[in-house]
Amino acid sequence: MKVCAIGLRGIPNVMGGIESHCQQLYPRLVTQGMEVTILARSPYVQKGEYEFKGVKVIPVWAMRHKFLETFLHTFVAIFYARLFVHPNVIHLHAIGPALFTPLARLLGMKVVMTHHGADYDRQKWNAFAKGLLKAGEWMAINFGNKVLVVGKSLTDRLQQENPKQAHKIAFVPNGAPADFDTNVTLNDLQATGLAITEQSYIVTVGRLVPEKGFHDLVQAYLKADIQQKLVVVGSTDHQDEYSRDLLSKSSDRVIFAGLRKGAQLKALYKFAKLFVLPSYHEGLPIAALEAISADTPVLLSDIIPNLDIDLCADNYFSLGNLNELAQKIQLPIPRCPRDAILAKFNWEKIAEQTASLFKETILK
Repeated sequence: MKVCAIGLRGIPNVMGGIESHCQQLYPRLVTQGMEVTILARSPYVQKGEYEFKGVKVIPVWAMRHKFLETFLHTFVAIFYARLFVHPNVIHLHAIGPALFTPLARLLGMKVVMTHHGADYDRQKWNAFAKGLLKAGEWMAINFGNKVLVVGKSLTDRLQQENPKQAHKIAFVPNGAPADFDTNVTLNDLQATGLAITEQSYIVTVGRLVPEKGFHDLVQAYLKADIQQKLVVVGSTDHQDEYSRDLLSKSSDRVIFAGLRKGAQLKALYKFAKLFVLPSYHEGLPIAALEAISADTPVLLSDIIPNLDIDLCADNYFSLGNLNELAQKIQLPIPRCPRDAILAKFNWEKIAEQTASLFKETILK
């Protein structure tokens, strides 16, 4: 079976939830005998075709642009897939690329779309862009062969809103790597070059965009009376007023660590006193699952995708409530039941389920 993935920037170690999802999923599909090709966006990956754990990655032209990048790349990549890859299934990621589901079907290809979250709720989009994203969701549901949804509550809503298409909408969550903190040592934390030691900091991880709510975390942190530093791990694809304003809050206590990967990223999770995710929008937060896998206490905003992880009440705070957030980051937040969560969000099972749905798509 040949699967061609479109809609992600690329792998490995490219910033983003979709990219993390694909980096975990596709090598596992390869071990199940599938041939996987990713059509990556050229500005984010190395030049020339290469392989990552058996997954073929082909850079395809993309314009690095906040609003046009996804749509232009998807349009070009679908034609590239039809002319040069000849896949059994096109695997589209997110509802922006899903706008081109009818085009892929018109070109004779079967389409599975993974719905990573209601992107039309993101603050960066204007009314026109939100309309396009909602149209993409509709196109995938009505013209796609399968729609895989990472959030349980979102799956239920889409099935209820689209009863005639409910049979092809399936819940397939993001996973948590069970070996996330294996062979990670304090030396890896020291290798970050940051002025932090074990348990001396609070950490958050993600892109510097409004929907991640890092501005709330910085404000709440400055209101709180705690010794630990705050470390914000992540960057942004496109510098804008928001990211520049956020970075201006940098100090010896509020540390912006930039993009980190590999052992350094794992160490930043593992040795933190607390992981906080104050986000306004998520699909199913991989960063939170990674923190849980590292056995670090987590504190999440109470949006539905975060609640879908089903943690204790102590692990949540009211979205946007800076006083509550400031109070909770000063408290001893309990660790989550790591093994139970890893069993629930198991990448091996997720890969098996995804492979089964791909095969079902081809046979129909």
